[in-house]
Amino acid sequence: MQRHELTDQDWVLLAPLIPSASTGRPRVDDGRVINGMVYKIRTGLPWRDLPDRYGPWQTVYTRFRRYVLSGVFTQALQQIQAQADAAGGIDWLVQIDSTIVRAHQHAAATGRKGMRRPDQPDEEALGRSRGGLTTKIHLACDSRGRPLALLITPGQRHDGVCAQPLLERIRVPRLGPGRPRCRPTHVIADKAYSSRGFRTYLRKRGIGHTIPEKADQQRHRRNRGRQGGRPPAFDRETYRRRNTVERCFNRLKHFRGIATRYDKTTASYEAAVSLASFLLWARSV
Repeated sequence: MQRHELTDQDWVLLAPLIPSASTGRPRVDDGRVINGMVYKIRTGLPWRDLPDRYGPWQTVYTRFRRYVLSGVFTQALQQIQAQADAAGGIDWLVQIDSTIVRAHQHAAATGRKGMRRPDQPDEEALGRSRGGLTTKIHLACDSRGRPLALLITPGQRHDGVCAQPLLERIRVPRLGPGRPRCRPTHVIADKAYSSRGFRTYLRKRGIGHTIPEKADQQRHRRNRGRQGGRPPAFDRETYRRRNTVERCFNRLKHFRGIATRYDKTTASYEAAVSLASFLLWARSV
């Protein structure tokens, strides 16, 4: 095994989920190709600059796009989550947060006008600000800093707007019969998620939450007097555990292809984040 490649344990977990071709000419070894994908995401280099030991770069890229469109890496992430949940290895005290990712100029070159595919969104999760093009990763992780769900949006999208869609993306399948596990027992988030609508949503689903109240919300409630109601419950000791999601972002951004977005399509970038998330899980079980 060379630097930035799969370990034997990683490959044992991932190999059963890689689709195999029953017909056609012999293809490049799956492990070799997957290592090329991991190396590319870990270093952030262009596809054309992949070392020769991973085979032709066209083969690695074509196989990556095929896995992106078939959802291989998302399924791999869900499968390893299911194994951990079946073993009782997931603490459902969930932290949510987001991080901004700078988009490289190569990510903005999505082709000429009129050449976009019908299934390709117009914005491709690229937001424009004073600093240039950005993308935002919204993440939900467990108490050990392992990703449970992710959502890719343009960089200017507000965290509070994406909180509910993010939680609804948590789907940990059961290894046996039964519906997927979708509901955390408790959610920890910062002030960006403090809104009456989100608190009501959590209450209706029976999910406890630790979210600090914004200063203007506190002031507005006090100005209303008795009609303002009681302040939401807030446990400082529980809130101190919110740093787990920050450390999860830190580990994900060790992958240079995630810390800076080079992928033109949202699907490719989300698949890269899913593959990196799978590796975080594989190296924690």
